[in-house]
Amino acid sequence: MKISDLAPYPGAKKKEKRIGRGPGSGHGKTSTKGHKGQASRSGGTKAPGFEGGQQPLIRRIPKRGFINTFRKEYAVVNLDRLNRFEANAVIGPQQLKEAGMVKQSAKLIKVLGVGEVTKPMAVSSHKFSKEAVRKIQAAGGQACFIGDPLV
Repeated sequence: MKISDLAPYPGAKKKEKRIGRGPGSGHGKTSTKGHKGQASRSGGTKAPGFEGGQQPLIRRIPKRGFINTFRKEYAVVNLDRLNRFEANAVIGPQQLKEAGMVKQSAKLIKVLGVGEVTKPMAVSSHKFSKEAVRKIQAAGGQACFIGDPLV
């Protein structure tokens, strides 16, 4: 076998279908579009979802519910997960993202009062539950709302 003998399998490579190139091409005259009708005309395609004048499915299905476009999504962190930080640590959204507790894309963070805090720490977040604030202060730390002058 020589390199000059290498060739693709028969039928693996086909000639390009060049339409509208005269009668000798086999795809001339009507250029594979048939005779007359919408499909033969330029720009003659129907819109996606068009069902021949019948009411389209997307319009037959009822809409359900209400979507609040002003809704705020909070990434939540439970108090017991904050024990991994050292005592007297200053914990903010950036530290929580670096520790992998919330996604990097999280914009707003809420701290919930699930579990106990064993060390004093300064936690800053966009929102706290009342129980979370009580437990952080009971451990000797402080809860700072982002937007407060203390932060």
